[in-house]
Formats: sequence, structure tokens, C-alpha cells
Amino acid sequence: MKIGIIGAMESEISYILSRMNSKEETSKAGMKFVTGTIGKTEAVVVRSGVGKVNAAICTQILADCFGITHLINSGIAGSLNAEINIGDVVISTDAVQHDMHAEVFGYKPGEVPGMGFQTFKADETLRRMTADMIRKTAPEIAVFEGRIATGDEFVSSSETKKRIREVFGAECTEMEGAAIAQTASVNGIPFVIMRYISDKADESAEISYPEFEAQAARHSAELIVSVLEQF
Repeated sequence: MKIGIIGAMESEISYILSRMNSKEETSKAGMKFVTGTIGKTEAVVVRSGVGKVNAAICTQILADCFGITHLINSGIAGSLNAEINIGDVVISTDAVQHDMHAEVFGYKPGEVPGMGFQTFKADETLRRMTADMIRKTAPEIAVFEGRIATGDEFVSSSETKKRIREVFGAECTEMEGAAIAQTASVNGIPFVIMRYISDKADESAEISYPEFEAQAARHSAELIVSVLEQF
């Protein structure tokens, strides 16, 4: 098993890198790919940058150049579900692009034309292992499993939050996951997305996100390390 780990921001991967052994660094497309081991697991850790294009480029490089067998996208997100609070974790069952709209041509909201389906499903085994290991190693954290919505937009209005929740039934929203999921899917790479909730994806996000971003990113990274050390 060789796991690719993608975080959008440096704060989402710095702790993971600090726990890696035998590190070797390779630069491609302006991204630094660090290969090493976490526990007994071989891994490649990279900061993709924010947004769907960066995330897709990063994932394709991992597939083409590093021979990864599995992929985990770790980071932070805004909650779309009133029951999911700051400090909780969402593990993806699937992912959808909430800003993809080709309904005028007969496609479903979020469906990428030509793909034949609306959402990209996470690997069941990897999802279950990740959720179970977080519950085991961090029982104080509430873990939810469900759909993650992705778009090139920082959601900070109740109106947008309500629309995404109603149309897609997603539990949280962020800016990379579904692009990573799509790229992993077309390359046949099992994936899962793990998101630590940093804000409520409404008007309060502009206040809560800066306050909780660093803390949430660190906690997300710690959870990923604890998961990999159990593999």
C-alpha cells in the first residue's frame, strides 16, 4: 500500500510531514511531493493549493508519477448540517461539484457532462477503516459519514448553504474534494475525503474560519497520522 495524502494548505500537511520518516522531496508543477513513511505505511504527502484545478493537477501527478495505490484528501470544511458542529469530522461517502450546472442539456445538478453519474463514490473499505480508526483513536470527536460538496467558492451565506444542502444533500462544503475524487476515479484509485469542520458555512464563517482554521487544520492532520499509524 502506498497512500497519497493531499492537503490544500500548508497548515493541513505540516504536522503530517513532521511525522514522516525517510523523507525525499520532488517538485512538479510548482508542488512539493514528499515521499516517506508514516508508521509502517509508505506515503506521498503534498500541498495542492486551493481550488478544483490545483486539486485535479495534483491528483493526476500522484497517479502518473508516484504509483499510489490509495488516496486520502485531508483538510477542513464548512458544515451544511445543523447537527454537525465546529470540531466534528465528516468522512465522505461520495463527493459532488455543487458549482457544476449543465441542467439545460439534461444533466443533473452537479453532474459532469460525459461522466454518466452525478457523484464520485469513496472507496467503502477505506471509508470504513478511516471512520473506525478515528472513532477508536479520538473517541471524543463526533464522526459523520456522508456527501461532501465541492466548489470554487468559499461559502459564507445562509442562502448558498441552504441551496447546496437542499439540492445535493451534502453534509459539508469545501473547495477541492470532488475534483480529487473525479481524478482518482478515472484513474481507478480508491479514495476517501476527510474533513474537520472549521465553520458553519454561513455569515458567521467570516468570523469563525480565521479563528478556527489553524486549529482545525492541525487536528485534521493529527487524525490522518493516527489513522495511518494503525494501517
